[in-house]
Amino acid sequence: MRHKSRYKVFQKLTLVSVLIGFLAAFLAVSLKRITEHYEDIFFLKANQLNFLYFLFPLFGLTIIYFLRKYMFKNKENKGIKEIFECTESSNKNLPVYKIPSHFINGFFTVIFGGSTGIEVSTVVSSATIGSVAQQKANFLQEYKTELICAGIAAGITALFSSPIAGILFAVEVISRKVNRTLLFTNLIAVFVASLLVYILDEPTLFLIKVNTWNFHAIPYFMILGVLAGLNSVFLTKSVLYFKSQFVKIEKNQNKVLVGTIIIGCAILLLPILYGDSYHGIKEILAEPNTVFSLKFFLSIFGILLLKPIITAITLASGGDGGVFAPSLVIGAFLGFFVATFLNTFFNANVLPINFIIIGMAALLSASIHAPFTSLFLVCSIVNDYTLFIPILLVCLISKYTAKYIFPHTVYSYSLNPIKA
Repeated sequence: MRHKSRYKVFQKLTLVSVLIGFLAAFLAVSLKRITEHYEDIFFLKANQLNFLYFLFPLFGLTIIYFLRKYMFKNKENKGIKEIFECTESSNKNLPVYKIPSHFINGFFTVIFGGSTGIEVSTVVSSATIGSVAQQKANFLQEYKTELICAGIAAGITALFSSPIAGILFAVEVISRKVNRTLLFTNLIAVFVASLLVYILDEPTLFLIKVNTWNFHAIPYFMILGVLAGLNSVFLTKSVLYFKSQFVKIEKNQNKVLVGTIIIGCAILLLPILYGDSYHGIKEILAEPNTVFSLKFFLSIFGILLLKPIITAITLASGGDGGVFAPSLVIGAFLGFFVATFLNTFFNANVLPINFIIIGMAALLSASIHAPFTSLFLVCSIVNDYTLFIPILLVCLISKYTAKYIFPHTVYSYSLNPIKA
């Protein structure tokens, strides 16, 4: 009898995991495709009519403000912190309205120029699918964390065509522990998500051919890891600082207005900062061999300085998103800068493309304290595992550099606040 009841539980868990995997993956692919489509359209139009750099963020943040006030119970989206609050409490659940709230708000934030990405919006929406599923039957209550992680793993799998990164993110960042049920439900969910990605023939985010890497570049990779750790701390502290400052602005309309002006000025100065900025990574991947010059220095320095600040202001003024996409972008440009600097002044003869790819993984690892997720995610989005070893090395260096300087991420800071 005991074995029969256990078999029935796992049978039902299998069905629930299949459903969660499909719904989370379908949601992720849908959000990814429509966001990419409309972001390209609006960005092209803003390049032609520069006043739209101000009008689009104003329009997007205003829409989000009214949606949040009149449609989504006037509750602020807290991002991944909402998931932690849910998994660490037996009484809290993610309400179903979080699915459309994060989906719609994430979409409007990015297409209208908010300097963040849809990844965190996808993660929370996918987690909510898992949370809602476990609320539908009493026997599923004890598997809340497992089913939430299943939704997250499927969502990440669909976004980046990386089932390993999906499971690792759920384990490294969300559950921070592993059991058989978690592995069982997550494996089923990512299998279903991978199947959907295959059927839909989802392309990799960046199509790159990496030829090789040289052992003489390892010291330079290590330097990049340290710099990525430092930059991630700047990103984290920027988000925390501007959120604390914008809280002091009493009227939400004023938050939107202040945020719009700053975002618009920054995008007008550096159009690469528009939206998720993945178009900027594609540009430097297309032309990686650049000569170091004053113009090059100022433009890359501007991106490294302003991207964290504009991301922080986007989130503080009401936008939906997180540090996932900004970390990849900042890391790519940091790697590009380091490689070009080394080749110009030290005749290092390193490959800029390798540094761009490793930089993405390193900064993401440092920002979310998840080196293994970052390793497999970046290898998947470039569809190449040639740099597996140097990426692993640099991800570990960047994570522990960042953790040594500031032990928190934007996800964990408010949960265990410390006095700075």
